[in-house]
Amino acid sequence: MTVLKQQQTSGSRSETRRRGSPRGSKWTPYLFLAPAAVFILVFQVVPLVQEIFLSFTRTSLLNPTRSTWVGLDNFTRIFGDADFRRTLLTTFIYVIVCVVGAVGSGLAVALLLNKGFRGRGWARALVTIPWAAPGIAVALIATWMLNPDYGIVNRFLDAVGLGVPGGAILDSPKYALPAILATTIWQLFPFTSVVLLSALQSVPADLTEAATVDGAGRWWTFRAVTWQVIKPTIGLLAILMTIWSLRRFELIWLMTKGGPVGATETLVIDLYSEAFDSKQLGSAAAIGMVGVVVSLIVVAGSRFVARAAEREAR
Repeated sequence: MTVLKQQQTSGSRSETRRRGSPRGSKWTPYLFLAPAAVFILVFQVVPLVQEIFLSFTRTSLLNPTRSTWVGLDNFTRIFGDADFRRTLLTTFIYVIVCVVGAVGSGLAVALLLNKGFRGRGWARALVTIPWAAPGIAVALIATWMLNPDYGIVNRFLDAVGLGVPGGAILDSPKYALPAILATTIWQLFPFTSVVLLSALQSVPADLTEAATVDGAGRWWTFRAVTWQVIKPTIGLLAILMTIWSLRRFELIWLMTKGGPVGATETLVIDLYSEAFDSKQLGSAAAIGMVGVVVSLIVVAGSRFVARAAEREAR
């Protein structure tokens, strides 16, 4: 009897040691989160606070230690500038077309790759090449293809009777932005297609078969079954594409530097020019804060639409 009690006591102590003390289990999650929290605080929160403060000052890049508090003067000046308003409009056009184009073309490619055909594995691998290529390489390849002398794009347009006068697509205020948009969508759509392909493969086959048995065509089957499953994924991709489009810099800068005459200038290009060409860090920070506010509005609006869709689905 005594031996049995000793075994029970030792077993209970071992179980207590395995479970750990309540105090240790309470703080364990915070210990795991601490490195990420410190990283976000040092490299995200602190720079953001510094940028907010800098946007209310007049600070020169040549002498950044001397700042003059100007309040809302930077914001008043940039919004009163017609060139900045045009830049803001160009940014909205660039973001909207990139999001719609990347998600739309990605969905079309995903629907195609989701079907069974010979060589599907190779096609899935090859479609990721534009996404895997560095942005600098994509910009250089696109610039070479659009070259007015030997670019394949100009030769094709000339062959079908749609040639640009002089072939200077990137030097034309009318055609430079469409060229930038086409290049950006070409680089972004592989990511959306791979993600949407994964979402399509999670669509229950029994629901699709039931819709087919009920006499629904392909469009109604897609609308009633497939779309309802992949809609949250599309919403997430729209947010990601919006943020990435707002941040797109190297491709635009290498291809046009925001020109000609500001036709392809977005917020990030304007920010760079204001900071490193005009040497005005305060104005550049104000432009950056406008970009942050636009991003927050887009994310908040997307979340509102997603929650409304969830409530409607219930």
